[in-house]
Amino acid sequence: MENSQLVSITFLAYTIIISIGSINCIDNNNLVTNQSALFVFGDSVFDAGNNNYIDTFSSVRSNYWPYGQTTFKSPTGRVSDGRLIPDFIAEYAWLPLIPPNLQPFNGNNQFTYGVNFASGGAGALVGTFSGLVINLRTQLNNFKKVEKMLRSKLGDAEGKRVISRAVYLFHIGLNDYQYPFTTNSSIFQSISNEKYVDYVVGNMTDVFKEVYNLGGRKFGFLNTGPYDCAPASLVIDQTKIGSCFKPVTKLINLHNKKLLNSLRRLNHELSGFKYSLHDYHTSLSERINNPSKYGFKEGKKACCGSGPLRGINTCGGRMGLSQNYELCENVTDYLFFDPFHLTEKANQQIAELIWSGPTNITGPYNLKALFELN
Repeated sequence: MENSQLVSITFLAYTIIISIGSINCIDNNNLVTNQSALFVFGDSVFDAGNNNYIDTFSSVRSNYWPYGQTTFKSPTGRVSDGRLIPDFIAEYAWLPLIPPNLQPFNGNNQFTYGVNFASGGAGALVGTFSGLVINLRTQLNNFKKVEKMLRSKLGDAEGKRVISRAVYLFHIGLNDYQYPFTTNSSIFQSISNEKYVDYVVGNMTDVFKEVYNLGGRKFGFLNTGPYDCAPASLVIDQTKIGSCFKPVTKLINLHNKKLLNSLRRLNHELSGFKYSLHDYHTSLSERINNPSKYGFKEGKKACCGSGPLRGINTCGGRMGLSQNYELCENVTDYLFFDPFHLTEKANQQIAELIWSGPTNITGPYNLKALFELN
């Protein structure tokens, strides 16, 4: 208990210190950070709580126990026991926690550090969980409002400086590939896998270009991880418990190839475009298949859930099934917290690779290098 309290106090003190130390007063009303801001787009891998503030189902929210149990000691809307990848990236960049865009008590000054637009369940396609999440196009529109506000509050020149120095971090696409199978869609009877992936990556690329046209120059991306082998996927076929879900495997592999090609084209076409691409598929696969090498006891079983491998997503009463979930005793033994989402410990390991990993796992820049570029 004493160690747990010490961690919480240290984390709070860190947040206060960097919040004070990284700002300059430019007049009585406005504060401008010395650091490059961090703007975050994506899905539940990055959502810091935006889904708390939209009219949606509990299945795409995580504002209930035991989510948030580790660092925050209460639910925040993050789909993990604690911090997510962007939380660690902000820490490494000497920024405070980046707030959810829809958080009602955000101040204008806070946005100079960045904003998190991500939404659990979101996709690059408008039809993915339509009406229940904030899709990527809407996230872009929300960013445009913040960009306009920054220029209005800080002045045009200072607003443009914040936007051009900022880093834009994306994780999106996975839900577009899972959604057709969760809804028994017949879409793949009328369209090829390749064409479908082209739509997803094409929508993503359009958003990247629009951020660039608004002044963004430094971009961070994760390719799609092996969620076809997450605990929830391992129990889809009840006759083959523990087998990866092959229909999604094909889509993920296609996606990662096409995303890489798209980023290489943008790098060639757009002057000043700098990017970091983390090979999330490799880094997460390594931990699923070799958990003990990375300090885990379980790489294929969730800490929280029910059924085989705790692969049924009932954690915390998700979908109203509160009496039917199990919670592990030691979350640090597990790679996955719930059937689809990583523990804080795993998120930190991935964040370290994104921040300062070598070029064979994060390149051509890592995020540390991008933040250091002016």
